[in-house]
Amino acid sequence: MTLAIFDLDNTLLGGDSDYLWGEYLIEQGIVDAQTYRRENDRFYEEYKAGTLDIFEFLEFSLAPLARYDMDTLNRLRTQFMENKVHGILLPAAQELLDRHRAHNHTLLIITATNRFVTEPIARRLGVPHLLATEPEVVNDRYTGRVAGTPCFREGKVQRLRQWLADNGENLQDSWFYSDSHNDLPLLELVSHPVAVDPDETLTWHAQQMSWRIISLRNETRSSLEFI
Repeated sequence: MTLAIFDLDNTLLGGDSDYLWGEYLIEQGIVDAQTYRRENDRFYEEYKAGTLDIFEFLEFSLAPLARYDMDTLNRLRTQFMENKVHGILLPAAQELLDRHRAHNHTLLIITATNRFVTEPIARRLGVPHLLATEPEVVNDRYTGRVAGTPCFREGKVQRLRQWLADNGENLQDSWFYSDSHNDLPLLELVSHPVAVDPDETLTWHAQQMSWRIISLRNETRSSLEFI
């Protein structure tokens, strides 16, 4: 079966859910505003520049999860979805997903953002399969550490290959949509790489490779008929 893979932040969403979760924690007074915003901004700029140390970032971003029990975290996440995520949902992204569904493609989101943040977003988008960075859980509490391989850059490829093996899938006639040059290792593997509202580096690479470039922030429905 054909696999349609989607990055999440700034691809299917008109913003970055990981960054917005940090902003939400600041607004709720859960973290120190000045210190956390400075570091959150720094890591986001490093991600865009392609210089992010993923393990340093995860040590920072997963730490707040260890402070609260699951019930409290789930209440915070529900409010986060309402206050931050609903406003960055893109109608054209839903149309893109629907077009792949109409072709009976298997839909998969693959994201560096952790599962705690992204799982309800994938459900909201109606995407049944999610590969995300996994926060470690011990005795039904988050530890603040990462479990396994972070789903970032080459780690996305590693995690996807394991998922393919576990699910009896392959990359024949596969699609992958992403906005970021950090996803070049995976974009270069699939049959149909598509750059979505791409950053400058990915735009250049996509042009050199004659990959399709689209916008889900400005596209009309008719412009998605290439699927």
